[in-house]
Amino acid sequence: MSYDDQNIFAKILRGEIPNVTVYEDDDVLAFMDVMPHADGHCLVIPKEAAVGIYDASAEALSATILVTQKLANACKTAFNADGITIRQHNDPAGGQEVFHLHFHVVPRHDGVGLRPQTGKMEDIDVLVANAEKIKAAL
Repeated sequence: MSYDDQNIFAKILRGEIPNVTVYEDDDVLAFMDVMPHADGHCLVIPKEAAVGIYDASAEALSATILVTQKLANACKTAFNADGITIRQHNDPAGGQEVFHLHFHVVPRHDGVGLRPQTGKMEDIDVLVANAEKIKAAL
């Protein structure tokens, strides 16, 4: 599969679609998932155009996983989480829906399941407040 520069994450990287940014550096962008499975659910993407794990450069993978680790620690603190789920999907059969490499960072609490995907976007004020908690923990 070749990279489609019209995917939603490519548009976010170009500033064509707004996002609630949590972290950004020269190589990586992290932002709030607009349909979160839990409070604090965020996404970490390389700025490099890569469909998935197969075609990403070693440099992009390294930069992205290091930021994923940083965000996992910040989310655990910010949401007093008992654990963190890190997810990364490849190909439609693997559950990938947006064909730009990305990692999900999801704070988890004992005995609390993930919210189902309903297609309803979270209120922007909630996303901004959750992003501020994560930024404060960075």
